[in-house]
Order: sequence, then structure tokens, then C-alpha cells
Amino acid sequence: MQIDDLFNILHNSLESQNNGKKISLKDMANSLGISMRTYQDWKLGRAKPQAAITVMKMLGQLDDEEIIRTVRKINKLED
Repeated sequence: MQIDDLFNILHNSLESQNNGKKISLKDMANSLGISMRTYQDWKLGRAKPQAAITVMKMLGQLDDEEIIRTVRKINKLED
């Protein structure tokens, strides 16, 4: 899997969860606390954050319920 595939899948999933409403690169970048240029580079595969693929591979080794628990724990750390 390439990094742009990863970010496109995640971006599309978030739009789907939002009843198909498009999410701009700017809005997504703001929600992630990064610049729009950085997010755009990730989404187009021009820049590759080193940890992204590793994190996804690690999550992929978990069963569905543990993925949900883990992601919720991570989201709580942001609060």
C-alpha cells in the first residue's frame, strides 16, 4: 500500500461517514492540526510520513473490536 492510497481511503471513509458530503483538504488539515499543503502532499503521495504505514500495519494486526478500543484510547489522549 502506498501512502497516498492510505490517506485517500481514510479521507473517503470520513466523507462517507459524513453522508457523502465532501470534506475539503483545508478542513481536513485543520481537523488534524496540520497545514493544508502537508495534507495535500500526503494525499498525493509527494510526502510520506514515516509512521503512517507502520501504524496502519499495526492496527491491521488487531481484530475489529480491539481496533475500535485502541482508536478510542488514542482519541481520548487528544482531549
